[in-house]
Amino acid sequence: MKTTSIVLMLFACTPVHSQEYPEPEFANEVYFLKKSDSISLVRLEKDYSSVDTKVKAAGIGGVEHGYEMEGEASTIRLESGKNLSFVFSAGAEVSASAFSAFDPTSMVTLYKSDISKGKRKIYLHKGGGYFGTKMKSSEKYSFSVKKIREGYWELVIDKPLPKGEYVFTAQAGGIGAADGSVSMYAFGVDE
Repeated sequence: MKTTSIVLMLFACTPVHSQEYPEPEFANEVYFLKKSDSISLVRLEKDYSSVDTKVKAAGIGGVEHGYEMEGEASTIRLESGKNLSFVFSAGAEVSASAFSAFDPTSMVTLYKSDISKGKRKIYLHKGGGYFGTKMKSSEKYSFSVKKIREGYWELVIDKPLPKGEYVFTAQAGGIGAADGSVSMYAFGVDE
């Protein structure tokens, strides 16, 4: 009887919250956190892009500056844009001190894509030109960060996402960052 009580007490004191979140297959990627009867991760469509600048008619027609992905729609579809969560992991081997004060919002941004000429585009800024077209950029969406454990965070979208195509951008690390490239993780909302 005593052995059973001790085992039950140890089990009750063991943190379960970190066990509910599966470990992503790859570190430093954004995954959709699918919450149904059980929690699972869905890998988002992945691509890379460097900053692309297009000057139209020597600047008279304006300038476009941003990132782009091939195709007008992501292969990853979500039925609803409500109560969405994603996860970002720095990997299981990360040292606790390296990420104790890390904030994923300093590295990861969520944009609604603009569709143009068969591509999904994220405009850091677009417009200008001789005729004074207003500058605009792709719409950003905010998310709250919930630390699950060292090097592992849940990204909770702050408001429902309307129907459309979305892309998380994550700053590349190391030598890849020299050209301004980003990793891109795409999904679409069908509601």
